Amino acid sequence: MSEDIKLVYTGSRVEGMFLRELLEENDIGVIYRDTLSSSVQAGWADGSPEDTVRIFVEPFNFEKAKGILEEYFSDRNSKK
Repeated sequence: MSEDIKLVYTGSRVEGMFLRELLEENDIGVIYRDTLSSSVQAGWADGSPEDTVRIFVEPFNFEKAKGILEEYFSDRNSKK
């Protein structure tokens, strides 16, 4: 991957889809990579359901995105 983008999330497809929407609602553009889906379309499977999605943001949005995701995970974990 290019140095012009930063990884902010690696995890499941379902949670990744939610987090992509959450970031986009906060005016943060994302690059969403689903390695399992892409590899299945190509005719072979790569990865596992637990770490199939990666979300990247531009460096100037990294701290904002990181804060939003940290708040989300903190809230989610406190409700368990």
